[in-house]
Amino acid sequence: MVEDMEERIMTVPLRKVVDAPRTKRAPIAIKLIRSHVARHMKIEEENVWLDTPINEAIWDRGIQRPPTKIKVKATKFKDQDLVEVTLPEE
Repeated sequence: MVEDMEERIMTVPLRKVVDAPRTKRAPIAIKLIRSHVARHMKIEEENVWLDTPINEAIWDRGIQRPPTKIKVKATKFKDQDLVEVTLPEE
């Protein structure tokens, strides 16, 4: 592992999405992922970048039925003050 970056694999719970209106669940799931990663990586939410496959995984079953949890890999670049969130390679 390079010393100027930190990687974590985390499971983000998305159970709170069920409380949202049906037509807003997928966008709220994206916001929940962003806030969860920002809280655990100790960074501002606007510095969290979500990769396209995460967006596709959330929207895969449509706006009304996002997954209840998702596993992501967060990479924090300390020199840029940025967190990149991708799907883990399995």
